[in-house]
Amino acid sequence: MTVDDRIEREVFVPAPIDRVWRVLTTPEHIRAWYAPGGCEIDPHPGGRLRFRWDEHGEFHGQVERAVPDTLFRFRLALEPDHAPSDPGEATLVEFALSPEGRGTRLRFVESGIRALAVPDDAKAKHAQYATLSWTSALEELAAIAAASHN
Repeated sequence: MTVDDRIEREVFVPAPIDRVWRVLTTPEHIRAWYAPGGCEIDPHPGGRLRFRWDEHGEFHGQVERAVPDTLFRFRLALEPDHAPSDPGEATLVEFALSPEGRGTRLRFVESGIRALAVPDDAKAKHAQYATLSWTSALEELAAIAAASHN
């Protein structure tokens, strides 16, 4: 079984880069586009984050890099209610922002899927589910940023 190691998506957001950054990194916005059960986030290197879904539980992560209006990178646990302590327990999620005309180009990558310490079928299932969920989340993020004025 071949398992993709990374998921890549790109979206143009018709909004200024600072607005896209706010929607990407503030809990009230994250709840709207990604984690409806709640979010806690310290968007600084070493900061902790938690995303909650009623149907899936709470997922923990740790911020690796946060450069305002440019880059947000964190490790996100594969399993709920577990703080990842090694690469086999988490994937690396990265959002890169760049100005484009009067809007923002947002590039997303989730990588490290093959390094997860689970059977290949579980890796493939994660890749399939994550591809769908990130695709819809990015569309929602773009819509919120385009409509938001705060």
